[in-house]
Amino acid sequence: MAETSGETVPETPAEEADPVAALLRVLDLSSSEARTTEDIFTGESQVMPQGRVFGGQVLAQATMAAMRTVPDERVPHSMHGYFLRPGDSSRNITFSVDRIHDGRSFSTRRTQAFQNGSPIFSMIASFEDEDPGVEHAEPMPEGIPQPEDLPGLEQQLSGLHPLSRRIFSANPIELRHVTAPIYLEPSDPATSRQAVWARSRSPLPDDPTIHRAALAFLSDLTIQEPVLRAHGLAWATPGLKVASLDHAMWWHRFARVDEWLLYVQESPSARGGRGLSTGRIYDRAGTLIASVAQEIMVRVPDGADGAAQRRRA
Repeated sequence: MAETSGETVPETPAEEADPVAALLRVLDLSSSEARTTEDIFTGESQVMPQGRVFGGQVLAQATMAAMRTVPDERVPHSMHGYFLRPGDSSRNITFSVDRIHDGRSFSTRRTQAFQNGSPIFSMIASFEDEDPGVEHAEPMPEGIPQPEDLPGLEQQLSGLHPLSRRIFSANPIELRHVTAPIYLEPSDPATSRQAVWARSRSPLPDDPTIHRAALAFLSDLTIQEPVLRAHGLAWATPGLKVASLDHAMWWHRFARVDEWLLYVQESPSARGGRGLSTGRIYDRAGTLIASVAQEIMVRVPDGADGAAQRRRA
């Protein structure tokens, strides 16, 4: 996710009537007919108020570009990416895909995202034929309220100026935090865990590649928050700076992103200005869909973290 000094939920222009249509447009990459050693694709960027590209957008587009170069029967099972530079949301992004290896069961692709000739994101992804084999999964936590029983962000942030609330409604993914969100106020008590229900605001096409790429987009939402919760920080904390450093994702099973998914997250460690978060994504039936890990850079204003330590004590 691009560096920010405040809220990091991806935002589209307030005048965008259908944020899901905007997401689909971003995922509709154009390809270059001329191919040498790499496949070249170009994608639009979502316009962001702070001018920096949302990291989940680049994750989704890089995944989509790589998927366009593998046989149809092969699906992504893992990706590992590094955010190298902030992207400019007013410019298109060029994606180059290197076909590193095609084996009997697996394919490997390296995708680089460029703006103005400089790399902003680098990813290696692996694809496989879906074959039978051993299977198990960590169960969904018990006692989680259903999304219908939770308020939406627009309700929880009703005190915001109407224009600010429209920024949240312009997010193509609808979010419902199981515990109060930390956009304006810190977690009390401080905790390194949270759970969030998420789905697209309107139906997506049936194309499975769209749902797999949209899941990558969704995976970069709220994953930073367990680090902030653990230290009693809110996104609105004056002087707070957060930037995603890397992102890893494993697709375990297919799920539609236009149906409710539970994103269970925790932060096992923070040190040296870096915080690690991990997450598991489940469908409503309790099936484990994907696992996620991300490390972020956190710059905390003087005294803010000490207040959190006192609250935990």
